[in-house]
Amino acid sequence: QVDLVESGGRMVQAGGSLRLSCAASGHTFSSYTIGWFRQPPGKGLEWVSSINSDASKSYYADSVKDRFTISRDNGKNTVYLQMNVVKPEDTAVYYCTIVSGTSSPSGSWGQGTQVTVSS
Repeated sequence: QVDLVESGGRMVQAGGSLRLSCAASGHTFSSYTIGWFRQPPGKGLEWVSSINSDASKSYYADSVKDRFTISRDNGKNTVYLQMNVVKPEDTAVYYCTIVSGTSSPSGSWGQGTQVTVSS
C-alpha cells in the first residue's frame, strides 16, 4: 500500500513558476512509476507527466512539454513537478498516483493540490 499526498499548489501569475510535491508513505514507493494528473474546473481528468521507478525515463503531455519537469527523490519518497512559464489553462487541481505503462492511473487518489494561474 502506497499513500500519496500532494502539496505546493497556490495562486501564481501567468509566466511564473511553482513546484508541486507528491509525498509517499510505504516502503515500496521506489518500485512504482508515478504520474501527475490534473482536473481543470468543469473538465475531466487529464494526464500531465510520469516518471519511472528509477527516474531514468520521464513522459509529458504535449500541453506541458518544455515547460514542466518531473523528478523524484526515492530517498525522500517524493516526486516533484516543476512548473515553469505557467499559463491560465494550467489552472486545475493536481493529483499524483501510481501509473501503469506511461499514463494509465492505477493507484488511489488523494485530495490533490489547487493551482490557480491568473492572467
